[in-house]
Amino acid sequence: MGANLELKKQVVEEIKENFKKAKSVVFVNFVGLTVEQDNKLRKQMRENNCVYKVYKNRLMLKALEELGISGFDTKMFEGNTAVAFGSDEVAAAKVVADNVKETEKLEIKFGIVDGEIVDKAKVEALSKIPSRETLLAMLLGTLQAPISAFARAIDAVSKK
Repeated sequence: MGANLELKKQVVEEIKENFKKAKSVVFVNFVGLTVEQDNKLRKQMRENNCVYKVYKNRLMLKALEELGISGFDTKMFEGNTAVAFGSDEVAAAKVVADNVKETEKLEIKFGIVDGEIVDKAKVEALSKIPSRETLLAMLLGTLQAPISAFARAIDAVSKK
């Protein structure tokens, strides 16, 4: 019995570490996924620097309690629950939302973004925000547009 308790404590510590490292966390119901779909989801998570794990609900609740995260209902943890830890605010939500559309078997339960509990609708809204790299590229394009227009105008004047 003691060894089992120690294993559970280690798992709770692992969950707490993942929560501390993550900027966003998405909880999903994964019932009905095939092995192929699950492997594809896990691969996409790794490619986006996210961690996707399935833990016992009681152990996740214990970790959240120890971290002082509240504002959720324990009913949110009913059934099968997997958790995606995101390296940024939108990565995990994007991957999960893409797989929800594709498989029609995943279901977003709720999420945690920067320590705040968010509902399913907010997680879906997060998934629609462009990635950091895309936003930076858009900003760069916006900043370059006036300079490019000015350069073209100078070039046109010099050709006349």
